Amino acid sequence: MINTRNESTWSGIGLRICMNTVSHPIEYAKVLIQVGHEPIPPYASTTLFGKPALYLPNVFKYVAYIYSVDGFFGCYRGLGPKLCANAISGITYQKVYESIDFEGGKPPHVERLSEEERRRRFVQDLKKEVLCRGCAIITSQPFTVIAVRMMAQFIGGETKYSGILSSIKEIFNENGLLGFFSGVVPRILGEILSLFIAGSLTFVINNYFLEDNDLKTYTSASITFVAGAITYPFQLVSNCMAVTNSGLAAGRPPLMPLYTSWTDCWSNLSHAGQIKRGSSLLFRYYTGPQVIIQGRPVVVSENGFYHSSN
Repeated sequence: MINTRNESTWSGIGLRICMNTVSHPIEYAKVLIQVGHEPIPPYASTTLFGKPALYLPNVFKYVAYIYSVDGFFGCYRGLGPKLCANAISGITYQKVYESIDFEGGKPPHVERLSEEERRRRFVQDLKKEVLCRGCAIITSQPFTVIAVRMMAQFIGGETKYSGILSSIKEIFNENGLLGFFSGVVPRILGEILSLFIAGSLTFVINNYFLEDNDLKTYTSASITFVAGAITYPFQLVSNCMAVTNSGLAAGRPPLMPLYTSWTDCWSNLSHAGQIKRGSSLLFRYYTGPQVIIQGRPVVVSENGFYHSSN
């Protein structure tokens, strides 16, 4: 029984590693978008309702741009530490999960529980999930920081973070021990809030609104997606905090302010209307400053230059 469970654990981790490897170029482009890098100017188009709008290139065009600059293997910058983070996260989660037992042994099937017992079971499961996810995030955060910084150095063309061991030394020299946990607070808070939203809504809907067991199987996935969208700003702030004050061009003015805390980062992004930056990867509207010159919209960049949107 134990061997079967262990095999299942390792196969799950292996599957996640394969999926993360395949999807890494898209995640790479997303990280660059999150830290505010837009190398391709917006273009003029219309919305679904025919209203004129400026669009930013979608994530696939962004990946194509990275490929044109760095080639095929350049699209996998930061993959090594990212896979390490995923493996450590998965192992930590499983070990913590196995070390926590329900009160009174293995609980009976949920259908056999009374309403009060179901509520107690829900609270108990939620606490267990929060603890497991929290531990997984803390142990994997150093490698997440390395991965994000490796990707972000594409912006300035640096090579400071070239390998895992050299990156560990670089982070320690640049920010000390706390540098390995840059952005960990918003990441944990976002994860806890997402679990609470998804778990609570799923519990309420499945227990008080749905009777069809087949429909109940889809509730969790749907609500988890909604919860992820609501808590997305925490992920954005976490990645920005991993880059700011990192010694990289992407993490210092004029490309990024030197944030003093994650709340300072949140406030700055929110004030600039960028708190959802990178949440949409296919249909990306340009929301920055622009002027009209000779009847055409023209983008005003942060450094004061103008580029035509056509």
